Amino acid sequence: MCASLTRSLVDADKDKLAAQIRKNLTDNGAEAYSTGEYPGWKPNPDSPILNTMKTVYKEKFGKEAKVMVIHAGLECGILGSKYPNWDMVSFGPTLVHPHSPDEALLIESVAPFWEFLVETLKNIPAKETVA
Repeated sequence: MCASLTRSLVDADKDKLAAQIRKNLTDNGAEAYSTGEYPGWKPNPDSPILNTMKTVYKEKFGKEAKVMVIHAGLECGILGSKYPNWDMVSFGPTLVHPHSPDEALLIESVAPFWEFLVETLKNIPAKETVA
């Protein structure tokens, strides 16, 4: 038996990959089905909050923020599927060996993360409301 929680930034790509995994299993005599899913979340490189965070990071730490798109952001996918107009980013302290028995949080990354979060909250851009 093989269990896989397939995730992707793009729902159509996730569905295509899940179908390919099922086909590979059934072609080799296994029984395969899909159940449960998490919605995709495609980050917005022009996000106002992301741009604010990049500015805050540069001012606070004296260097450019390293912005990456990785498989994380599960919560943003769930929230974004319910509130598609939200401007979101996913960030946090440093984890090593995620999703393994050796997963750990680098304690020294927590204080800088917290300070960055607080400074970001002080500088959140005003969101325009539609009348």
